[in-house]
Amino acid sequence: MKNIITQFSRLFVGLLFIISGLIKLNDPVGFSYKLAEYFSEPVFNIPFLVPLSLGLALFLVIVEVVLGVMLLIGYKSKFTIGSLLLMIVLFTFLTFYSAYFDVVKDCGCFGDALKLTPWQSFTKDIVLLFFILILFINQKLVKPLFANSIQNIITYSTLILCVIMAAWVLNHLPLVDFRPYKVEANIQKGMKIPEGAPQSVVEMLFIYNVDGVDKEFTTDDLMNLPEGASFVERKDKVITEGYIPPIHDFTMMKDDYDHKDELLAEPKLMMIVTYDLAISEEDGMKKLEKLAQEAKAKGYKVIGMTNSSAEEVAKAQKTFGLTFDFYKCDAITLKTIERANPSIVLLEKGTIKQKVHHNDIEDLKL
Repeated sequence: MKNIITQFSRLFVGLLFIISGLIKLNDPVGFSYKLAEYFSEPVFNIPFLVPLSLGLALFLVIVEVVLGVMLLIGYKSKFTIGSLLLMIVLFTFLTFYSAYFDVVKDCGCFGDALKLTPWQSFTKDIVLLFFILILFINQKLVKPLFANSIQNIITYSTLILCVIMAAWVLNHLPLVDFRPYKVEANIQKGMKIPEGAPQSVVEMLFIYNVDGVDKEFTTDDLMNLPEGASFVERKDKVITEGYIPPIHDFTMMKDDYDHKDELLAEPKLMMIVTYDLAISEEDGMKKLEKLAQEAKAKGYKVIGMTNSSAEEVAKAQKTFGLTFDFYKCDAITLKTIERANPSIVLLEKGTIKQKVHHNDIEDLKL
């Protein structure tokens, strides 16, 4: 019985680590955004690690896959199980912290393929911790499946293939797109809230300063405010989260007006997405004006999408000779649409028909 439980744990943990790692390796840039969120001031306040987010993301996901393979084949079981235990303890702490303090809404454990709430992520890690502890206690039962030379070949081949996959997706696009802005998705439909969908329950809280201390008051409390209380601010507290459409916070702002209704009605629209012009890839930016002219000649309306300031937009237009207009959208939304900076998205009446990295402009079918 002990051996059966151990081998089940070995199979379960190994496969879950491989699947989780491959999903994140498919989109390491997306996982790096999640790490940057953990490093940010509102969470752990270690901003000096933010620039290292992508490197750390690549390291973690490759290690995750390789350790999963090593566990399945029984390669260096003591090292492998010890490393898995260390990783799951770290992940369990992070997911508990996220859930308890409500600071990171999604740990990114399975990328955009499977969204888990903070408490679901924590529960998943507790289950994994349980099975890894079984492996740790019974590690002598985790025997190698092959001769040592074959074990080496499998392990190092896995490592090399992971590095090749990482290099590919970083210079092109994720092999599989799990995001709500994938090809053939319609943006307008993605923003709709179905009839009868649960609504959010929100309580208005009013902050008043009472004797030098900020205190919260509900709407009912306002009738009995302490004498001398001075208003500070009002905020909304979400009691119950309602239905959130897969596409939200999508705007096309220009001159203080949201143009998305008219632009998403265009039969031929080219969106050049560059969430931050200050850090956009120069090689990609140099290709955009020529592409824009080719697209216009074939009947496309060409626009830029960014979260950069008007000064940054003007600077980019001057530096790269760009003649198309830029519209503003939230940076997180633009990062969700596409990982490359810049990238190109073709739409037909709001339906995404093609997306390419700036390295693959020649693949566009105009």
